[in-house]
Amino acid sequence: MGGVKGGVTQSWCVGLGLMLCFCFLINQLDVVESTTYNVGDNLGWGFNVSAWPSGKSFKAGDELVFRYLPGFHDVVVVDADGYNKCQTTPGSKVYFSGNDTITLLEGDNYFICSFPDHCTIMNMKIAVHAA
Repeated sequence: MGGVKGGVTQSWCVGLGLMLCFCFLINQLDVVESTTYNVGDNLGWGFNVSAWPSGKSFKAGDELVFRYLPGFHDVVVVDADGYNKCQTTPGSKVYFSGNDTITLLEGDNYFICSFPDHCTIMNMKIAVHAA
């Protein structure tokens, strides 16, 4: 009988040790929370918004909310070349609801309005780097 009692105590100690290790590992994990940003702040997605990202720190998983009047603007996800030339490319994702939420990917993210002259003349574009 003494062997059984020792086996139970030993199993209990091993279980407790594993549970403590698991708790320690969970405690060491960084909890990553995303932040939601309203593009253009109170003015929304509009003309001359290109400087809006300045001074902000973005990370992958953060959400950008683009608010604008549908039918007057849109939001197009483009690459660096599309951003610099204010041009969409085949397969570009176009948002047009007036209340669009886009999750940032790690690295550089580019957005333009594809309505005539909005990007080129009215500076309706943003480049966002997410760490």
